[in-house]
Amino acid sequence: MSFENNDKAAGYWRENLRLVLSLLAIWAAVSFGCGILLVDVLNEFTFMGFKLGFWFAQQGAMYVFVALIFVYVAKANALDKKYNVQED
Repeated sequence: MSFENNDKAAGYWRENLRLVLSLLAIWAAVSFGCGILLVDVLNEFTFMGFKLGFWFAQQGAMYVFVALIFVYVAKANALDKKYNVQED
């Protein structure tokens, strides 16, 4: 990966770090928030026969994590193109 100058490299890594931190915050909110903090409120609803809070704690957080991986790949590829450092 070769940047045109140091300003573009700093901008790229700043945007990349912001993206990673925002995706991690979403995952933490889903796994910790829905699976632990809000479990009693969510357990009043059912999803596929399971209490929703239980489902988030056992499977939902993993599904969200996998979905966030695909979101990161798409956003990172767009960021690479924006800074002209995409793979050929």
